[in-house]
Amino acid sequence: MRQNYFIYYLALVVAQMLICNYFNLTPYLMLTVLPAAVLCLPTRIGTPLAMVIAFATGLCVDFLAEGVPGLNTLALVPVAWVRLPLCKFIFGEELVVRGEDFSIRKHGIGKVTFACVLVQALFLLVYIWADGAAARPFLFLVERFACSLVAGTALAVAIVDIAKPVDRR
Repeated sequence: MRQNYFIYYLALVVAQMLICNYFNLTPYLMLTVLPAAVLCLPTRIGTPLAMVIAFATGLCVDFLAEGVPGLNTLALVPVAWVRLPLCKFIFGEELVVRGEDFSIRKHGIGKVTFACVLVQALFLLVYIWADGAAARPFLFLVERFACSLVAGTALAVAIVDIAKPVDRR
């Protein structure tokens, strides 16, 4: 699994580009798989490297799909910054110390969903704020955040289930 995560990560980035280009259903809903992709990075990858990966990923999506340079980058780097402390808090310190990966089967759907909600919420707060929050009505921003959080969390839990299968020993 560890060798294949790079391929999964690239597939998720391509999927995000396709979502950005072809699946803009409504202005109230912004689907993103990037926070889940960063959350699923192997825990043996430290925070500085995760932030560099998030920065590069955000720039790729910004320039190849979104068209607003820096928007995904600005929202994705904080997710990489809180990834390891969040894993320590939710899944336990020994997970990070041992360099193990979390999964739904090992840690339960509740903990994984909670982690996905937190990274999605952080990403969306920064993204929506940077996307011109001062130019839109507050109620629209709240509705956009809520709709995007619910849909994004459901998508993120599915991604974690696919990208973090149980070790077969």
